[in-house]
Amino acid sequence: MTAEDLEAGTELGGSDDVGSTDGGSTDGGSTGGSTGGTTGGGDTTSGGTEGSGDGACSGSWDTAQPFGSHPFGYAPGTILPNHLEQGALDQQVAQFYAGWKQRYLSGGCGTGRYYVDIQTADRLTVSEAHGYGMLISAYMAGHDPDAKAIFDGMYDYFRDHPSQGNSQLMAWAQDGVCENTDGATSATDGDLDIAYALLLANKQWGSGGAIDYAGEAAAILGAIDQAEVDDSGSYVRLGDWTHPSNATYYDATRSSDFMPAHFATFATFIGGRWDGVRNATYDLIATVQATYSQGSGLLPDFIQHPTSGSPSPVSPNWLEGPYDGEYYFNACRNPWRIGVDYLLNGDPRAQAAVTQMNGWVQSATGGSPGNIRAGYWLDGDALPTGDYFELAFAAPFGVAAMADPGSQAWLNNLWDTLIAADGHTYYGDSITMLSLLAMSGNWWAPEDPPCQ
Repeated sequence: MTAEDLEAGTELGGSDDVGSTDGGSTDGGSTGGSTGGTTGGGDTTSGGTEGSGDGACSGSWDTAQPFGSHPFGYAPGTILPNHLEQGALDQQVAQFYAGWKQRYLSGGCGTGRYYVDIQTADRLTVSEAHGYGMLISAYMAGHDPDAKAIFDGMYDYFRDHPSQGNSQLMAWAQDGVCENTDGATSATDGDLDIAYALLLANKQWGSGGAIDYAGEAAAILGAIDQAEVDDSGSYVRLGDWTHPSNATYYDATRSSDFMPAHFATFATFIGGRWDGVRNATYDLIATVQATYSQGSGLLPDFIQHPTSGSPSPVSPNWLEGPYDGEYYFNACRNPWRIGVDYLLNGDPRAQAAVTQMNGWVQSATGGSPGNIRAGYWLDGDALPTGDYFELAFAAPFGVAAMADPGSQAWLNNLWDTLIAADGHTYYGDSITMLSLLAMSGNWWAPEDPPCQ
């Protein structure tokens, strides 16, 4: 792949078994709290923003928002899996985390450094993976006593590998000897997650120590605004390597970079153009769904001419491969990325977008999550190359289901399917880990009040 090929391409979409999700310690942290009054076997809907209290912050290791504390709920009407008690959901997430950590989290490339090993022959890691690792470390604090050390080591690794396009952003890929490879430019999704994770860290541990998490987040957000948002402030670009002089790639966006909950947090934290980016993103989602995927709600990996009034999927082989304009290994993250904005903020635009996807996938699979395939045409038919189950496609639909109280049985079944599945790739396991955090009520925003 070239420097402009992005991080979630087909090389991460195989079905090689990387082992079970068992291993490592699974205890620690409080796992008995409830999410907005929601517990397994009882009321299936979230009660809004008030949590249970009840000493949920015990055993926090000086962490403001420990994993499993559930001090506040999701948006009213949100559902969680209800066939298990909350503590059992948390325990299964902790077990999945133990396997993810054992398999993919590595130390190296410098003293105290950490990175997520994507386990491919030509790359050690990518910025996308680094963002995932920093998010997971921040959310698992209070369960994993090493979370802060891991997070700080990942931050140091990030700073060791600046983009040539903007030194506040991360070079998108490193090779087996820890050097930047395939061009030292950025990929927007990794930078967005890194900035968001730093804001989580600011809430978890404060910014008065060796790393000024809030200050670093502000610097990265300034760079993203300058180098990865278009001049009109309407959409996020593919990376800092896109420029107006190359309209093909500048006048385009990647749908998996649509992170409206992140954008809402950035607007609260730093202001600027983020409310406008968020609103324009929702307009773009609605237009593409109404024009190209009325029956499925699926979005393509890449969208061209996002501000033209007539955005469209890109053509085959536009950047990564023949399915650049279909629902493939980038867009598969959309139900999670968009869905968490409904969980956290109750945005009806998020609910509308993911509810359409949720209804379609239940119909397309006959109500069996194991029938979710690895890629679809926008009309909802499965791609000919994707006739297998892939966690990266299945897990995000769990977050989408949470926006529909009528999908309780599907959500419960999907949860069990994810927990029982063997891992396939770093990509599928990481997306599943993040989706399980949201599905179990453990996703929260940096602007939320601290647990104590």
